[in-house]
This record gives sequence, C-alpha cells and structure tokens, in this order.
Amino acid sequence: MNIPGNDDGGRVADAQKSSFVDRWAPPFSRPYLRLARLDRPIGFWLLFWPCAASVGLAAVAVYPNGFNFGAIVLFLIGAIAMRGAGCTFNDLVDQDIDQKVARTRSRPLPSGQVTRTGAVLFLVAQCLVGLAVLVQFNSYTIWLGMASLVLVAIYPFMKRITWWPQLFLGLAFSWGALLGWTSQIGQLYLPPLLLYAGSVLWTIGYDTIYALQDIEDDAMIGVKSTARLFGRHARLFVALFYLGAWALWLWAGMAAGGGIYFQLAMVLPALTLVWQVVTLDTNSPASALVRFKANHYTGLALTLALWLEFRF
Repeated sequence: MNIPGNDDGGRVADAQKSSFVDRWAPPFSRPYLRLARLDRPIGFWLLFWPCAASVGLAAVAVYPNGFNFGAIVLFLIGAIAMRGAGCTFNDLVDQDIDQKVARTRSRPLPSGQVTRTGAVLFLVAQCLVGLAVLVQFNSYTIWLGMASLVLVAIYPFMKRITWWPQLFLGLAFSWGALLGWTSQIGQLYLPPLLLYAGSVLWTIGYDTIYALQDIEDDAMIGVKSTARLFGRHARLFVALFYLGAWALWLWAGMAAGGGIYFQLAMVLPALTLVWQVVTLDTNSPASALVRFKANHYTGLALTLALWLEFRF
C-alpha cells in the first residue's frame, strides 16, 4: 500500500531509485532504513572520509600502526551508525518543518510510516552501535568522540536561529578528522586540527550546495541557511570555502610530513572541487544534488593522496 505523499511503496521523494533498501531489505525494515538514510549513502560517506583521511594523516606522520585499515573499517561502521542516528534525531526535531517541504514530507516520520516512539528506540539502537565501535579505541578517542554529541544535539536547532546551520553541521560532521588521528596516536597535534578546520570549510561549501535544493521552501517557512544568506553569490562563496578547505588540507598533510607524492596527488581533490563550482547551476535542484554527491570522490581523493604519500 502506498502512503500518501510517497512514491513507489514508501520511497522518499529525493532518494535514488532501486537502492538496496528497495530491492533487498525486508518490507518491515524499509521505513527505518530510510529514516537512517541508508537509501542515500552519500551522507555516511561524507561523515566517514574525514575519519579515513585522519588515519592516513597519522600514517604519513610515521607512527607505528601505519595505514591502519582495521581502524578505517571500524570508522566506516561507526559512520553508518552515527549518520543514521543523527538523521533520526534530526527528523524527530524537524518533523513539523519536514511536513511543509515538498522534498522532505515523504520521509518516514512526517508521512507516518514510523511513529515517534519507534524512531526514539531506533535512535538508541544506532547510538549503541556507534558506542560499540568507539570503545574499540583508546580512552582519549572515546572521550573526544563523546564530546561530539554536544554538536550533534544542537545542530538541528541551528536552522531556526542562525543563517549558519552549515557551520554547525561542519563542526559536527568533521569531528572524525580528529578521531582518526587520536585513535592511532592518543593525543592531538597541529595536523589533525588543520584537517578538521579544512573539513569544516568543505562541509559548509557542500551543504550550501545541498541547501540550494530547498531555498524556495525554506524562504516560505522561515528556515535559515547559507544558501539563502549568500543568494546569487552562492557559487562565489562555495568556491572560497572549497579553496580554504583544500589549502588547509594541503597544510595538514605537509605538517604531518607529506612530501612530493602527497602534494602532486592533492591535484585530484582540487579537480573535483573546481568541477563542482564551475558546472554548478544554482537555480537547478538536480544540478545541486549531483554536485553535492560528487564530494564522495573529493573525500576519496584526499584519502588516496595521503595513502600514496605513505605507500611511496
């Protein structure tokens, strides 16, 4: 049975068609998997790549664990769980807003596929998975990871009170840039702080692009965003944030000991960012979504640049 406001048996309006959720997941689980955005994996990839790059940064700094792929796998599991938990919490907070926006009213909570009680229980379950991953690391990383929950908790409210919710998303979403390093080394130094700052700017840039999809609905219901703040200058500001992100990433790698292989390979993430800015049509939601998703390859390219430096 189709639920009003949804298409194809409950699929969320802006989700990709024929995702593994639609094809393989048992019907009873699909609303919860959609609540966790597992039908839209780009979110957990964007949460994961700062973690992976940070592990790579520690490897470049020539610490004993090398390029620790075991830690990277743990961070991927944690990113999937905590991105899902963050989305669940965000939807609980934003249910009233999501009901008013065309792109989001088909989500499981506003459409009635999942009850608020069910969503809360699902949130707790995902947090427990994230905790199970976190406790595999040293105590410094555990406490640092727990500290990020403050940012996760306040983020959904920022769009109501500031034009800069993308900044707060960046502060929360980039936290893995600190955790990857500390999971290998046990304390913070300059390189991961630079990586974190660059990742915050990167997030502001790509989430500004993402917010272009909702700019008209957001204006009608009073939701604030950098896309609305920048207006017709959005492309310019995205370019500036991306430039700052790339420069800080380059500095981070060099501060960790990165040499010529890293510096040459940093052309790859630069190209993905330049392509986004040059080809972005700020008036086209479809264009914005494609360029937002392209940041998966930016994170991959950054991590690859660090791996190449470590390997050679």
